[in-house]
Amino acid sequence: MSTRDDVIAQAEADAVAAASASGMGIRILDRIEEHAEVRALIEKVWRTGERNPPVTADMLSAMRTAGGYVSGAFDDDGLAAACLGFFGPPDERRLHSHIAGALPRTRGTGIGFALKLHQRWWALRNGADAITWTFDPLIRRNAHFNLAKLAAGAATYLPDLYGSMDDAINRDDITDRLLVRWSLADPIVVAAASGRPRLISAEDFPDAAVAVGTAPDGLPLLGRMDARTVLIAVPDDIESLRETSPEGAAAWRRAIRQTLGELVRSGATVRGFDRAGWYIVDRTEKP
Repeated sequence: MSTRDDVIAQAEADAVAAASASGMGIRILDRIEEHAEVRALIEKVWRTGERNPPVTADMLSAMRTAGGYVSGAFDDDGLAAACLGFFGPPDERRLHSHIAGALPRTRGTGIGFALKLHQRWWALRNGADAITWTFDPLIRRNAHFNLAKLAAGAATYLPDLYGSMDDAINRDDITDRLLVRWSLADPIVVAAASGRPRLISAEDFPDAAVAVGTAPDGLPLLGRMDARTVLIAVPDDIESLRETSPEGAAAWRRAIRQTLGELVRSGATVRGFDRAGWYIVDRTEKP
């Protein structure tokens, strides 16, 4: 049986390997000048502008002083990505990862994976057993990254968590979020960190009911939730849909809240996410 020291040693090896594969160096940031760079980077990623910054340099310095996590990834042109988090209640031994962002030039490098593995290694060394964070359940690539590539588990559905957000990504959409929990020493997570993701296919559940499908016009099509396992579709690109059809994006938001949200809040288990665009959810009781 692996000891905690064994898990930490393997977490370090995985983090170093992922950073090397990305071609970037990742480190904790402690200087106010570096925190100002993080603020500027996050503003560029979210396209918010100086009047509505998601973070400020002084806040980041306060987080680090209090023992929180602020990291940056650097390439030849300087700071290219950043990630930050703070601790939850002491008895939970949990770090909450609040924001991670990367500039467009990092696409295809794997820096998102590398940042999460660095955060995992750091959290384990600092006594945490889990990391939580939230993501928009309508963004397909994020669902796959969080639930499959990282093997995090869906914990809670949070309706309109952040209220109206004035940035170019959310575009005043309702900010429903799925809170995930990454149990850092879980064998499934250990495997994912070593490059063995938790892959799942909707085709493996022929008796599942389709709770949300996609209609020919691209809008959500509500179905059934009266089976032990249900499938819930998400659109190909909700971010583009927000720009081209706010009404269509709102319809998807309502459908996901009505199905995935209600199931998770009632205690259902999100088994995983099929990269083809399906949440696979097990109900707690046989209907």
